[in-house]
Amino acid sequence: MTLAELLARLRSPASAETFSPLCGTPCVIVAFDGAEPRTPAGLPPQCPVVGIGDIGAAPPTVDVVATTRAQAEEVAQAIAKHPIAAMTLMQLLRHNERANVADRLFAESLAYSTLQHGAEFQRWLGQRHAKPPRALDATPAVLLDIDDCRATLTLNRPGRRNAYSAEMRDALCAALQCLADAPHIERAVLRGAGRCFSAGGDLDEFGQAKDAAVAHASRATRSAAALMERLRDRVRPRLHGACIGAGIELPAFASHVSARSDAFFVLPEVSMGLVPGAGGTASILPRIGRHRLAYMALTGARIDVRTALDWGLIDELHDG
Repeated sequence: MTLAELLARLRSPASAETFSPLCGTPCVIVAFDGAEPRTPAGLPPQCPVVGIGDIGAAPPTVDVVATTRAQAEEVAQAIAKHPIAAMTLMQLLRHNERANVADRLFAESLAYSTLQHGAEFQRWLGQRHAKPPRALDATPAVLLDIDDCRATLTLNRPGRRNAYSAEMRDALCAALQCLADAPHIERAVLRGAGRCFSAGGDLDEFGQAKDAAVAHASRATRSAAALMERLRDRVRPRLHGACIGAGIELPAFASHVSARSDAFFVLPEVSMGLVPGAGGTASILPRIGRHRLAYMALTGARIDVRTALDWGLIDELHDG
């Protein structure tokens, strides 16, 4: 199907509603050449649109861009495994592309909290083996060192690859609030102890939320993402190793992000039946654009540091 043919079918409400996973269409693949109208006519499809063409010429109706038919089929296969999460991600990115940061975070929280109670996430949970409770760690989850007008924040769970747990979220929020309350601190470095910056959300805590409304309220009340956005010009993340999920979603709020040559970046949430939930659809979106963010999130692709620099996901390479 060409994009022009899709746009023609979307003009009919009866035809448009068939482009949905609920009607057996998890996604649609179209070819485009940049000659299509920039403003789509009719209703938007309620499934991801995978376009084959040049990303620089992608029209608004296209959600994710592939350069070849084979690559488009790979993206389509990833979508088909978690069609509701993929559909929700596309709706969220379309909305957030037009929204301010506060509205992006609000929409992301609603989407993430809803999907936590969906069948796709519950199926992913059911495939995991339960682990015994971990012993409490007496050391702080986040270290805050202040030296005059400079500060260093260190994610301090190296044995857990700095997994972003509730404990770490609370500690990071507390440290960021200290910076917000201390305007004399001009610059703060954010780093991770051990082998990597952060391997993302603590998977052992996934599935603990039993009430979607309460989960949303909790995310809105204590938000490291909102604090990172507020401090974007003062906090300088220095990334290394694995930067997965929250491990890139939070740093991406900063106005300047540097990374070591061994850094790599992954958004795995759709493969769990979720969407990025630590602010990634607010922070990464303006850095790399909707189409590249959709590709990262839908496929869970591992993005190396050179590609990240080329895309604008990071701003600089550093050594050591």
